[in-house]
Amino acid sequence: MKSFFGFFLCCLWFLLLDISASYNLNNPSPILAQSYAQRRNYGNPPNSKPPQRTLNPAASDSQCRSRPLDLVFIIDSSRSVRPGEFEKVKVFLSNMVDTLDIGTDATRVAVVNYASTVKIEFFLKDHLKKDSIKQAISLIEPLAAGTMTGLAIKKATDEAFTEKSGARPKSKKISKVAIIVTDGRPQDQVEEVSAAARAAGIEIYAVGVDRADIVSLKLMASNPLEDHVFYVETYGVIEKLTSKFRETLCEVKVEIVQDPCLCEARLAFQRQTQTSIQNINSKHILSIQSGLLV
Repeated sequence: MKSFFGFFLCCLWFLLLDISASYNLNNPSPILAQSYAQRRNYGNPPNSKPPQRTLNPAASDSQCRSRPLDLVFIIDSSRSVRPGEFEKVKVFLSNMVDTLDIGTDATRVAVVNYASTVKIEFFLKDHLKKDSIKQAISLIEPLAAGTMTGLAIKKATDEAFTEKSGARPKSKKISKVAIIVTDGRPQDQVEEVSAAARAAGIEIYAVGVDRADIVSLKLMASNPLEDHVFYVETYGVIEKLTSKFRETLCEVKVEIVQDPCLCEARLAFQRQTQTSIQNINSKHILSIQSGLLV
């Protein structure tokens, strides 16, 4: 009987070693799962690697790299935007910058501030480090008065998205993106200037807050509208859009799933264990029967 249990424990130990070999336990965060079936299908060529999935949702941010952009924020600072609300817009912009890869060969950021007049606070070429951009954002002051959204879009197209201002040439194939944040109805025409901006290769996202005119947001935004038009009830919750934009602007995403490899490994372990136990029982019963016959 002791030899039977000893043999059983020995089999169980080797099975556990085989299953544990399917996982990278030296680096538990993130845990990259590779099942026996994946190793079998992909083999072990020098450059052959199976698909990797993370079992750690917290790893998603570190594995998400924003695609290189020429990004211009166009922000409404008209009279309807109270000082405290404008500060929340600046916090939103700073949080957005934190989610991006900033640099000469990565994302460049500019800010266009508007009310009755339009002011380019800084150009794409001016700040190529996160801290510098965030410092510049913190110094932006509201302009007050009216809401000339169309004029702001035109100025961004004609001046902020130019190579002279720091935008990359078309040959670089760097996406040009404008994010408009407004809480009111434009006091000028936005349809034609927005169409011209889109025709020039600028992808437009329209963020409406509180009293924003939804029709105008749709006239400004790129298609599909469901991916480019956002609305929040108050400036107090605008920061919730940060994660949405992070996902939208993410170039490399980690697939966060209930990893089928883990389930597969467990099932394989169960099947192998059951088979081994059945074999052991069969041999043990046969040896008993043989002893009885003798």
